[in-house]
Amino acid sequence: QVQLVESGGGLVQAGGSLRLSCAASGRSYAMGWFRQAPGKEREFVATIIWSAGWTYYADSVKGRFTIYRDNSKNTVYLQMNSLKPEDTAVYYCATSARLGRDSHDYDSWGQGTQVTVSS
Repeated sequence: QVQLVESGGGLVQAGGSLRLSCAASGRSYAMGWFRQAPGKEREFVATIIWSAGWTYYADSVKGRFTIYRDNSKNTVYLQMNSLKPEDTAVYYCATSARLGRDSHDYDSWGQGTQVTVSS
C-alpha cells in the first residue's frame, strides 16, 4: 500500500493562496485531493493521472485550484488561489486505480492537513 504524507496547510485570509503537497512512497494510476469540513461529508476536490497528467476538478474549485505532479519526486501538489472561507477543511490526498470523484474508489489516504481561510 502506498504511504502518503500531506503538508502545506495553514491559516490564510480570504483571497490568499496556499500550496499543498502530497509525497507518495510509490505510484498509482491516479492521485486525488478531497476535503472534509466540520459536520460535512468528505468531498472531492481534484484528481490527476500520474502518467498522462490529465486533471479533473470539482466545479466549486475549477479556475481557482490547480493539481499537478512532479514525477521525479513522486509528489502531487494542489495550488489553491483565491481562497474563500468555504474552502476551510481538512484536505486529504489519496491514491486510486481509476480516474474518478468517488472517495470509495480511492484506497490509500494521507493523514490530512488543515486549511483555514479567514474572512
